[in-house]
Amino acid sequence: MVKALSELHTYIVNNRHVIPNDGERYRHGEAIATGLVESTVHEVVSRRFCKKQQMQWSKEGAHLLLQTRVWTLNGELGVIFKRWYPDMDLEVDEMPAAA
Repeated sequence: MVKALSELHTYIVNNRHVIPNDGERYRHGEAIATGLVESTVHEVVSRRFCKKQQMQWSKEGAHLLLQTRVWTLNGELGVIFKRWYPDMDLEVDEMPAAA
């Protein structure tokens, strides 16, 4: 876990100039586009199900991915994170679901 968090921190520090601040955009009434994220997820899922990749989702992995997606769409993901990590600061307002 420490290694993964360290790698995530390094990634964020190295790429902070290209990571949009959705909180600032939201506070200024600007549109928040999720197309890039959605296309990336679509690409990952497509590759996983493509027989040429020699990979496939486990039933557990697919179930966990779908649970996370549902929690996100229902606005429950923050509550779940708060239960798992009580000291986590979640002061971001819930965003309306994309159409």
